[in-house]
Amino acid sequence: FREVVSAMDGYNDDDFDYSLSDSDNESQGMSDDDGIAMEQEDHNPPKDPATDCTILNQDSLQKDMNDLIREVSQIVQISNGAIRILLNHFKWNKESLLERFYECSNVDEFLRSARVVADPSKMGDGVDGETMECTICCSLTMLTGLNCYHYACKVCWEKYLTTKVLVDNTSIIECLYPGCKLLVDDEHVVSLIGSNESARKAFTRLTINGFVESNRLLRWCPAADCGKAIKVSHCEPRVVQCECKCRFCFECGHEWHEPVNCRLLKLWLKKCSDDSETSNWINANTKECPKCHVTIEKDGGCNHMTCKNTACRSEFCWMCLGPWEPHGSSWYSCNRFDDSQAKQARDAQEHSRAALQRYLHYYNRFMNHQQSLRLESKLYTSVKVKMDLMQKNSMSWIEVQFLRKAVDILSECRRTLMYTYAFAYYLKRTNESEIFEDNQKDLELATEQLSEFLERDLESENLVTLKQKVQDKYRYVEQRRSVLLKHCAEGVEKDSWQFNQ
Repeated sequence: FREVVSAMDGYNDDDFDYSLSDSDNESQGMSDDDGIAMEQEDHNPPKDPATDCTILNQDSLQKDMNDLIREVSQIVQISNGAIRILLNHFKWNKESLLERFYECSNVDEFLRSARVVADPSKMGDGVDGETMECTICCSLTMLTGLNCYHYACKVCWEKYLTTKVLVDNTSIIECLYPGCKLLVDDEHVVSLIGSNESARKAFTRLTINGFVESNRLLRWCPAADCGKAIKVSHCEPRVVQCECKCRFCFECGHEWHEPVNCRLLKLWLKKCSDDSETSNWINANTKECPKCHVTIEKDGGCNHMTCKNTACRSEFCWMCLGPWEPHGSSWYSCNRFDDSQAKQARDAQEHSRAALQRYLHYYNRFMNHQQSLRLESKLYTSVKVKMDLMQKNSMSWIEVQFLRKAVDILSECRRTLMYTYAFAYYLKRTNESEIFEDNQKDLELATEQLSEFLERDLESENLVTLKQKVQDKYRYVEQRRSVLLKHCAEGVEKDSWQFNQ
């Protein structure tokens, strides 16, 4: 951020601006008419709903924020800096703020509920212009403070505010007096920071960041070093695309994860990342002492187990978990499988093993497609080489773009398949789930066929024939993906999906 907030002496509300600079099944069964129609679709694709949004850079964000602040300040007669805090309190929802404002009977109480200084102009030097002792550094000087009457010298204020901005990374700053929740308005933050350029720039950046993160209609692009934000007309789980081509879910900020919804994806990612599956392994590979419940791992062939817990020392059978005494001398074989207590323990053990195997089934396939996606960059490189060779063999740049499109579609299908396994993990078994699994299987088979075709040596192929084959394959893959996603969307609309959570 290159622009620096100007000195605050002599400013008025209109002069104060939150300035920020630039940061900055394949083609089988397809008729000729179908092929012509698909070719036309290639040249005249429908508008991508992901691009139906507004992309804002830092300057645009600054302008939008200041415009909104000025609109509200014309109604709520307080400083722009205090308005910024007030809007932040209401998540930058102007309608909600004004509705509450008109409903309140006491404006001062309304402002205090948001911890806003009702009249920042009362913040001044000293008490009746007198020199006093700073309660923090004990120096004799002119003091300044909010209208909560907690005063300190300007040096202490500067150090406090600078620490809040540069160390705590916050633009919502409370009074420095312990326990006081009143917030310092922006004009006085900038004024008291003084000549600390890095703190001024950081504060400006933090106000913009707060504007985006607190506003339900705005979200930062998650791409590294992008610095742009996406604005939508209404908040909902939907795909959006930034200028940098990054596509993500506006609701949760994660990469676009159709068909699984945000809530289930969050559960899935947590399950994959935390230690919950460590306990599953323990349950599947160890047993508990039936008396004291200490976890035991078998390290020998004998079924006669003795608990090593000195306070327990119970003897039991590893196979049935029943007491050892009735087993007699059958140390290496257990025939007491009808005992109700032992049966209950065995059932719990088998359930744990089955749960672990089910999780690993979906987890391994999820991770396999994720790894394949990471390897697609190599495929892009090899395809680029093939495209260059084709251009040397009389094909134009436009004519060879079918290869890049094939890789793009392959990547999208892999991403969709990856998230279908998170979706399927929580999905209950129904007739609809069987249709879903059939669609998933068809898409997976078609995707692998396209991937295998693109990775093989294409130089020996006739270029015209090659183009037709690739287009037929990626069109079929795209069709299978569309069928799967359409079925998932219909299930959501009809509320026919049932999930285990």
